[in-house]
Amino acid sequence: MNIQIDGKTIAYSNGSGHPSQHAPLIIFLHGAGMDHSVWVMPARYFARHGYRVMAVDLPGHGRSDGPALDNIDEMADWVRALIEHESESPRETVLAGHSMGSLICMSLAARYPELVNKVLLLGTSAPMPVADVLLNAAQDNDHAAIDMANTWSHGQRSMMGASDNPGTSNLYMGERLLERVADDVYFRDFTACNGFTTEHYPSIETPTLIITGDEDKMTPPKAGMAVAGMLRNSHVTHLKGCGHSMLVEQPNQTLDAMAAFILN
Repeated sequence: MNIQIDGKTIAYSNGSGHPSQHAPLIIFLHGAGMDHSVWVMPARYFARHGYRVMAVDLPGHGRSDGPALDNIDEMADWVRALIEHESESPRETVLAGHSMGSLICMSLAARYPELVNKVLLLGTSAPMPVADVLLNAAQDNDHAAIDMANTWSHGQRSMMGASDNPGTSNLYMGERLLERVADDVYFRDFTACNGFTTEHYPSIETPTLIITGDEDKMTPPKAGMAVAGMLRNSHVTHLKGCGHSMLVEQPNQTLDAMAAFILN
C-alpha cells in the first residue's frame, strides 16, 4: 500500500486487513537497514483482530521515498505526520518498534504523548551506541557492515542453522534483507542510533512493553532493563535462547507477548 504525504510516497503493509473506519491504529517501525517485511506475522495477526495496521517502510527504505533520515527525532516527526494523516479522533494508537524503531517510539511517546496509547519496544537500548568498526564499514558501504551486524543480531540456534520456520535460515534471510538497502542508508541509520539520547525528553508515562532476548548482543537484556527503569509504566518480557532478531528467532513467543499487552 502507498500514501502520499508532502509529495512523497510512504509505503506500508496493512497485514491484508479490512478494518472498520474507526478501528484502532497500530504502526510497526523496523530497525536499521530493514523494511516492513520483518513485521509480516504481527501485521497479519493484528489486522485479523480489528486493527488498522501500518507496517511502514521508513524514508529511503523499502518502497518509501528518500532520503533516509539520520536523526531519530526527525524520524519520529515523520511518524507523527503519518499518525495525524491517518487518525480520526477518537482512535487508539499503538506504536511497536524493533531496535532503531524502538528509539523512534521513545522519541514520539516522550514528545507527543497525546498521540500514543501504548508502546512496544523490542530489542531496545537507550543510548544505543554503535561500534566504530561497524560505523566505518557502513560509511564505506562495505559488505562487512552487513556481516557484522547480521551475525551479532542472531543467537546461538540461528548461528547453527536452526529455525522455527522449517526450511529457512534466519542468518541468511537477515543477510539478504540487509543487502537490499541502498548505499548510505545503513550508515544513516547507524548514525541516528549512535547519536540518540533521552536527556532532552520529558518522562514517558505511556504504558510500555519491553521485550528482550537473553542472547542479544546488539541490545543486551541489561540495556532493556535500564530502559524499563527510565519509564513510569513499563512491563518486561524476557525471551530465553533468543538474540536481537526476535521476530524471526522466536516469532510465536514474541507475538504472544505483544498480543497479551495490546489486546488486554
